[in-house]
Amino acid sequence: MAAADKFLADMRCSCFGAKERANGAYRDTDGDLICDVNRFSYNELRSATDDFHPTNKIGRGGFGTVYKGTLKSGRQVAVKTLSAQSKQGVREFLNEITLISKVRHPNLVELIGCCAEGTNRILVYEYVENNSLDRALLGPKNTTIQLDWRKRSAICLGIARGLAFLHEELDPHIVHRDIKASNVLLDKEFNPKIGDFGLAKLFPDNVTHISTRVAGTTGYLAPEYAMGGQLTMKADVYSFGVLILEIISGRSSAKASWGGMEKLLLELAWQLHEEGKLLELVDPDLGDFPEEEVIRYMKVAFFCTQAAASRRPLISQVVDMLSRNIRLNEKLLSAPGFFQDSVGSSGPPFSTKKLFAESSSTSIQMSSIPVTITEVTPR
Repeated sequence: MAAADKFLADMRCSCFGAKERANGAYRDTDGDLICDVNRFSYNELRSATDDFHPTNKIGRGGFGTVYKGTLKSGRQVAVKTLSAQSKQGVREFLNEITLISKVRHPNLVELIGCCAEGTNRILVYEYVENNSLDRALLGPKNTTIQLDWRKRSAICLGIARGLAFLHEELDPHIVHRDIKASNVLLDKEFNPKIGDFGLAKLFPDNVTHISTRVAGTTGYLAPEYAMGGQLTMKADVYSFGVLILEIISGRSSAKASWGGMEKLLLELAWQLHEEGKLLELVDPDLGDFPEEEVIRYMKVAFFCTQAAASRRPLISQVVDMLSRNIRLNEKLLSAPGFFQDSVGSSGPPFSTKKLFAESSSTSIQMSSIPVTITEVTPR
C-alpha cells in the first residue's frame, strides 16, 4: 500500500474501526461507501498553483492557506494546504473528506479531491469566483463588492437552505459548528456556498445533544455550547442569526461602536430594536431597500439567537420565515444573550403554530448577562 493510502486508511481506522479499501474508495466493514474523492499528486497541485505562488493566494483559514489553481483539464480549483505540524489540521483534513466527500448541494462548497503525500495534506475544492462573504462585507473598500438588498436577502436564504440540507436532509445529520462570514463563499452569481467543514460533527437522530469540546469563533457561539459544551443543531441556528445581522449591517459581529460605547453587534441590534430604531443598524452602502422586509429579517435573527436553544426555530422554519412575507409572533421573542439566569429552558419549545402571528404584538424583555468564554479553539 502506498504511503498516502496508508495514511488515509490509518486515519479512518482510528475513527471508524476496521476498514478496507476497494475500487479506489474507502468502505466500512459492511461495504458501505465512506468516501470517494479524487486523488491528486503533490506535483499536480504544485503545477496547478504555479508552485503555490504568492500571487495565487486567495485566502487563509485557521489551519492552512488557500491558493487558486488550474488543473490540466482547465478546471479552476481552490487548493487548501493544511499545516503538517498541526494535529488540528490533520483532524480537519480527515473530517472534510469523511463528512462532505459525497455531499452535493447548490449552497455547499464541493470538495473535489485531496492529496496525502509525504507530509503534505491538501484539500481541493471548486473555485468560487467572488471569494468570501466577509471580504465582500467587511474588506477594504477597494475589495468590497456592492451588495444590494436583492443579493443580501438571497445570500441569507441560500445559507439557510444549505444548513437545512445539512441538518434535516442528510442522514446522519451534520452540525457545521463554525458558521460565519469567512466560511461562506460567493460564486459569480453571488449565490452563497457554505465551506470549511473541519469542525463539523455528525449528529445521529437518536441523540438530543453531543457533549464536546468548544470549538468555533467568538461572537457566533451559542451560549449553551460556549459555556457547557452542549452541542445541538440549534448552535448553528444561533450562529446564522448573528450572520444575518452582519449581512444587513455590514458590521463585524465582534464589536460595534454605539453612543461612544463598544458593544457586540447582537447587543447593539437588540438595543436599537427596543428603542424602535432598528433601521439605524442597516448598512449605509445598502442603497434603497424594502424597510418592512429588512426589519423582518432582523427579527428572524433575534429568533435564531434566543438565549435558550429550545426557543430557537429549526433551520427549516427559518427558511420559511425568510422566504414568506408573514408576520412573526413577537410574543415569543425575548432578548438574545450569552447567559441564562437559570439552567434549562426559559420557555416552551419552539412551535410552528406559535411562530407566526396574525396580528402585531409586543416583545417580552429578558435580561442578558454577558460572560467570558475561555475554552474556545481560535479560528
